[in-house]
Amino acid sequence: MAGGKKPGKVREPVQVYLDAQDLDLLKRLGDQTGLAKAELLRRGLRRLASSELTERAPGWSFDLLIGALGDDEPTDLSARHDEYLYGPDHGARKRSR
Repeated sequence: MAGGKKPGKVREPVQVYLDAQDLDLLKRLGDQTGLAKAELLRRGLRRLASSELTERAPGWSFDLLIGALGDDEPTDLSARHDEYLYGPDHGARKRSR
């Protein structure tokens, strides 16, 4: 494959004009998160859409979560979710009460 690009995803370039304040905010977010400006704008757009486009059926945002953990997703996540969220000692503290 020429250029090493992944097939299947077609992207359309969009030009955005930002004032100094918004540009500074975007730069600071990029510095703090390590994410590219384009990725920050995509995530912001998706977050806004999730709150503004409420005519969608309940659970529509589940599609955004699928694959969010990448290929390192544990197979027992649903059974041990508290341990993954709060650490391995969470279950022991809960049982000792």
